[in-house]
Amino acid sequence: RQEASRLGGIGSCGRELCCSTWLTDFRSVNTSAARYQQLSLNPQKLAGQCGKLKCCLNYELDTYLDALKHIPDMETKLYTEKGDAFCQKIDIFKELMWFSYANNPAHWHVLAVSQVKEIIEINKNKERATSLEDYVIEVVPQVEKTYQNVVGQDSLTRFDQPKVKHKSNNKSNKNKKNFKKKPNESNGK
Repeated sequence: RQEASRLGGIGSCGRELCCSTWLTDFRSVNTSAARYQQLSLNPQKLAGQCGKLKCCLNYELDTYLDALKHIPDMETKLYTEKGDAFCQKIDIFKELMWFSYANNPAHWHVLAVSQVKEIIEINKNKERATSLEDYVIEVVPQVEKTYQNVVGQDSLTRFDQPKVKHKSNNKSNKNKKNFKKKPNESNGK
């Protein structure tokens, strides 16, 4: 890390490396920090220019840990009359959880954390909730984009310069045309 600090450079975030600007103490970084932040454990993405785990994984860890205190575990199962449901995905900061039934894992249902806790309470009383569909929230649709897909509508050669036809500079042909002898000038008279 000291070597990367001396050399400097630009990080994957687009800023100058923290270790070369303001970071002075190099604390150890664990892969558990990446797990809490639900990052893929791809070493190529998690490694900094020094070859070790990125220092910035530690900076947001406390925020993630505080947010995770209020969210049920990823291993949470919900028991409904329609079947058992398993957690597929969690959005920590939006407090949303995606569940799917064991018999239909491809169809996900979005529930707010408060609704998941409500179903967990029902399950603690040895009862089953009616179905996930009764608790599903409407996710705000993304704003429709106003641009259009114009791929393939323009010619690939639209920026090419038109080729200018050059006149041949064949001087021998030019001289022959201009140097035709006139009958009166041939004798020099």
